[in-house]
Amino acid sequence: MKKRIAIQGIQGSNHHQVAREYFGDNIELVECMSFHGLVDQLLDGRADKGVMAIENSIAGSIIPNYALVYENNLHIIGEYYLNIHHNLMALEGQTLADIKEVRSHPMALLQCREYLKTQVHIKMVEDVDTAETAKRIQDQQLKGVAAIAPAAAAELFKLQIIAPEIQTIKNNATRFIIVKITNKELPKEEINKASIRFITDHKRGSLATVLNVMSDCYLNLTKIQSLPIIETPWKYAFFVDVTFDKYEYFEKAKSLLRIMSEDFKVLGEYKNVMV
Repeated sequence: MKKRIAIQGIQGSNHHQVAREYFGDNIELVECMSFHGLVDQLLDGRADKGVMAIENSIAGSIIPNYALVYENNLHIIGEYYLNIHHNLMALEGQTLADIKEVRSHPMALLQCREYLKTQVHIKMVEDVDTAETAKRIQDQQLKGVAAIAPAAAAELFKLQIIAPEIQTIKNNATRFIIVKITNKELPKEEINKASIRFITDHKRGSLATVLNVMSDCYLNLTKIQSLPIIETPWKYAFFVDVTFDKYEYFEKAKSLLRIMSEDFKVLGEYKNVMV
């Protein structure tokens, strides 16, 4: 039976590429136009697992997705890093001088801003997805309109790449997380990374004390992101990624952090692919 994999976007998108490279070709793609829609597909049982972008090496964290994982009790079971290649594409026969408008996902526009600033005749328009925008240009035969999307979208939707590799920084990578509604994917001996969430006391040094505990337990902090707690102004939850050589180190840290922090929760235990 094919795995049903929910992605944000459609065929030809970066999420689609990650789904294929992580799970293989024997998958049933569940296309979603938003991350909220992706979560709904998982919660309703219409998808088995989901692929969700969480941070980019240029643009930083996709902060709302941290809250989506926590609030919907999703479990992170894996991660994948994808090198991002942005290409300007349009209908066959169009040239750069013909283009009056470029449409793409806001993140793609942000990552190509320096190139687009040199094209003063082109208006930037935010859209829902990279590949979906490319598909719409072909379906509606939109002349004078270009998309920023992966090369796979140009091939899939029969568009012409009129400016390749336009991302500002060529070494541009996005980290994706693999999520599902249950955990227990790997045996403990294969787990060397975890994502956690906690709240600290609103006192001086509270966060530093927690971080010291992680260090004392031989955990390597690879990511920390704070989000405000809406119901309590000026109080923050911390989302943290840690790596470790032995699972027992993390087990010890968990027992201490549950005592030292408020609302401690493990969001996922999985294998680090960047070791």
